[in-house]
Amino acid sequence: MEPEKLMDGISKEMNIALKAMGKAKTSEEKLVYSKIVNNLSQSLGVFLSLVSDMGLFDDDGEPIPF
Repeated sequence: MEPEKLMDGISKEMNIALKAMGKAKTSEEKLVYSKIVNNLSQSLGVFLSLVSDMGLFDDDGEPIPF
């Protein structure tokens, strides 16, 4: 799978979970969504660290586009 597609997918899922957390009524629902966002954030962080180690992104001084 292409790294950009994977990062896009994780980011989209994180946005969906954040929006759902904003609409949640109970603290239990908010806790569930916060755990989902936390897991997705950690997954994205691990993936970005691997991509950085592998050198898949050229460091041309421009910010990463996400």
